[in-house]
Amino acid sequence: MATHRPDRVGDQIREVLSELLSRGAVHDPGIGFITLTRVKVSPDLQMARVYYTTLGDESVRRETAKALERATGFLRRQAGERLKLRRVPELKFQFDESVMHQDRVEQILRDLHEEEDRRNAATVTDSPDSPSEPEHD
Repeated sequence: MATHRPDRVGDQIREVLSELLSRGAVHDPGIGFITLTRVKVSPDLQMARVYYTTLGDESVRRETAKALERATGFLRRQAGERLKLRRVPELKFQFDESVMHQDRVEQILRDLHEEEDRRNAATVTDSPDSPSEPEHD
């Protein structure tokens, strides 16, 4: 029987870390506006991969990654104090590329719809079925 414990532990870790980061418990200016998207915990509960996104360009992303790396020990200790676990998993922060990919796919779809609308509008105005002059009997 498959256990869902890693999923539950991941949800708890995400909740605790989100609270710590949003309340300013980490006093590192490198951590700007950050969103934790998910936490995947290994089946043996030894490793937790924390996926996040942040606003800004590539330099902001690099600075956030460095700041999270510096704060990892502190965040792990804080999570350990709040969670009822025998051993707190090692935390590994990773930028969530899936959000960027999703945004890119949505932009492509919007562009396709706009192009289709332009083609349909051009077809309607050029259509021979549309009378340009009133017919006389």
